Amino acid sequence: MRRQLVRGSATVLTAAGITALLGARGAALAQKRTGNAGQDVGVLNAAIALEHEGIAAYTIAAGSGLLQPAVVKIGVTFRGHHQRHRDELIKVVTALGGKPAAAKSDAEYATALNAAALKNQTDVLRLALKLERGAANAYLGLIPSLATADRHQLVARMAGDEAFHAAILGNALGDPIPTDGLMFGA
Repeated sequence: MRRQLVRGSATVLTAAGITALLGARGAALAQKRTGNAGQDVGVLNAAIALEHEGIAAYTIAAGSGLLQPAVVKIGVTFRGHHQRHRDELIKVVTALGGKPAAAKSDAEYATALNAAALKNQTDVLRLALKLERGAANAYLGLIPSLATADRHQLVARMAGDEAFHAAILGNALGDPIPTDGLMFGA
């Protein structure tokens, strides 16, 4: 699993990809957790890759010409949140003696996200909502695999931010409020 995460951090990771990778294995990771800093570096680098993707997605969207100015402002704010997440994760990885995952080019992210298929503001918001929901789930899936409570808290806070982003985007799209609770982490 560690090798998959480390290898995966070197490629474009989508939120859905991280969620799929960790979703079914969260309990197994918690049982196998050894407190190994190398394991946490791999897991956190996957999260850094996720943040790089989010930053690129909002950068691409802001420059697309498809969004109204008020929506661009929200996207730029969310991009700032993702930059803060990335920076906090980089601090932890560096403190653990690891090398933080590098970002790809915006062009590589645009290809991976199929940005060329986005034709209007609704398309962009739907993609952003999908990424934010996936990111919230991915962060919740990371928690059991990390060795310390401070790292649990950090990624839990980030999951909260991602869920907040998803709520704002869902509202902007006019999506109904879900009738069932426990929307994330399943």
